[in-house]
Amino acid sequence: MYSKHTILGSIIRHLVVWLFIGFAVFPVLWIFSASINPTNNITAQQLIPRHIVWDHYVELFTNPQHPYAIWLWNSIKIATLTSLLTVALTALSAYAFSRFRFKGRRVGLLGLLLVQMFPQMLAMVAIYILLLNAGKIIPWIGLNTHPGLIMVYLGGAMGFNTWLMKGYFDTIPRSLEESAKVDGASQFQAFTRIILPLARPILATIFVLSFIGVYSEYILARVLLTDTHQFTLALGLNLFIHGQWGNRWGVFAAGALIGAIPFLIVFALAQHLLVSGLTRGSVKE
Repeated sequence: MYSKHTILGSIIRHLVVWLFIGFAVFPVLWIFSASINPTNNITAQQLIPRHIVWDHYVELFTNPQHPYAIWLWNSIKIATLTSLLTVALTALSAYAFSRFRFKGRRVGLLGLLLVQMFPQMLAMVAIYILLLNAGKIIPWIGLNTHPGLIMVYLGGAMGFNTWLMKGYFDTIPRSLEESAKVDGASQFQAFTRIILPLARPILATIFVLSFIGVYSEYILARVLLTDTHQFTLALGLNLFIHGQWGNRWGVFAAGALIGAIPFLIVFALAQHLLVSGLTRGSVKE
């Protein structure tokens, strides 16, 4: 038999859990309601609209004035490439700091941490001029190019991610690599065949964190991209509420909901690795 205090405590815990679930789900329901509301007015909408229309979703992919599909693809492409390159470069640098002992190692680690203290927005003018001049020599990495934007994102992603991955590499026993070397493996083979498979949680964590940050980033993309067909999803959606099309809250809400699908897919595929990747590097085994 359960005591009254046990039952009461269980009820309270369930109420708190459902309260937080409702707090998280309500904004999504409100945005979905706005996307199917024909009034196109977010201030006068109801959670359950009297009339339901799907015209806003159809307009996203049929109106030639706003290439929503191109914006969505640009965001997926830029976020995926940036995340993959971030994982690759971070893994190489973190492994070097974790396993090798060389002159300037401590200064390099502290330098990465120090640079991370200053956001990229402080260097926005310098970044703009850098890409402007670089585009005169190599046009495909200049302003209004996706490779140039990806390079800027990579520069801001290395510091914290290197520290996070280094902490995880430190928990992997060195004896595994030494055993591989005894069997004839090189340092790089030990890294790719022994360390990386064991480090899948932190690799997935870095990928997801980078994907989230790049996919929803607005300010740097707004400064560096000028052509509408080069816009990311965040820039394109802004045109629905500030631009030549006026305030289009219904279409904006529909686009925001569809734009969240790639992130949900990435998170769902990597969720079982995220907890281990974020916590294992925080303690020394």
